[in-house]
Amino acid sequence: GMYGLEAGQSAVGDIFNWFVKQLTPGSFGQGGEAHVKLTNDAAKLAPGASGLIALDWNNGNRTILVDPLLTGMLVGQTLHTTAPEVYRALVEATAFGAVTIINRIEEYGVTVKEVINCGGISEKNAMVMQIYADICNRPMKISSSSQTCALGAAIFGAVVGGAYRTTNAAQKKMTSVKPKVFKPIKKNVAVYAKLYKLYMQLHDAFGGVPAKTGKPQDISNVMKDLIAIRNEARK
Repeated sequence: GMYGLEAGQSAVGDIFNWFVKQLTPGSFGQGGEAHVKLTNDAAKLAPGASGLIALDWNNGNRTILVDPLLTGMLVGQTLHTTAPEVYRALVEATAFGAVTIINRIEEYGVTVKEVINCGGISEKNAMVMQIYADICNRPMKISSSSQTCALGAAIFGAVVGGAYRTTNAAQKKMTSVKPKVFKPIKKNVAVYAKLYKLYMQLHDAFGGVPAKTGKPQDISNVMKDLIAIRNEARK
């Protein structure tokens, strides 16, 4: 038999929509138009160049901390911070949250062999997928189906109805991925590894995870480390 492990984040696309609806300057337009313009500008930024890092907890933390009372955070803002920089930082935060879940799953002995994305963001936003590939340091594949939940139900129905003998057989015939695969870019992976360490410092400090020393987490380095990473990225 097989087991399905479910884990996830309390918000991803909703965080991007919140920023567009509540905080994005009117010059970027509204709704989808704003997302497109913010994405185009954010895609021009090098990893780390914004000097920002965020926590993706605008709707609490589902996995791994399981705490609905945690909230979002953005560190590194200056008087020069722009809307596209914040938008990219929020995208990066959701990717950091995703890789945190992947890492936890693997810590408990379950190997994550591949990542297949589904849904609107993966189909519409190449920048998001490239950031996820770079932060997770894994190829990002995209399902060919835009209705993966319905397809999953159809797979089980096909097995129960006798069209296929096993779930594996049905999966091989009924599922596929798109030709485009977003692969990690080595230089980006290196920068994001530094930023992820800072993300995890904030994650543990504000998530109530005790330090190995038993003392409170020390995050006094985070702001200055962000500046150092930013300055290096802008050279």
